[in-house]
Amino acid sequence: MGYEVEKSDAEWRAELDPERFRVLREAGTERAWSGELLDEARAGLYTCAACGSELFRSGTKFDSGCGWPSFYESVDPAAVQLIEDTSLGTVRTEVRCARCGSHLGHVFDDGFGTPTGLRYCMNSLALGFDADSGPAED
Repeated sequence: MGYEVEKSDAEWRAELDPERFRVLREAGTERAWSGELLDEARAGLYTCAACGSELFRSGTKFDSGCGWPSFYESVDPAAVQLIEDTSLGTVRTEVRCARCGSHLGHVFDDGFGTPTGLRYCMNSLALGFDADSGPAED
């Protein structure tokens, strides 16, 4: 798939620190409970750490207990690309930024109690965060 933002590995390496490159461009996973955005509670917008594309609103974030930031829906279905992932011998759904193709995490259908029933389980390293100036959303 062609992406709006396309760069060589060398260009991505020059822009991203090594851990972000590993997660975003090599589909790595950060350790559970280690991400700086896991406990972020301010109102705001979560973006792709590689290209800045808008991905998730803080009002869709929930505590799933999995150790990674979790959301029940993206800002727009077209903001993310969902791809079948069989890399660990099981079928999962990988979530990529639809604008640059960077790996964000995976989506699961175990978001019990959420409006969509989905759990977008994202790596903090794959996300940027722009806080609103107002109070946190419920």
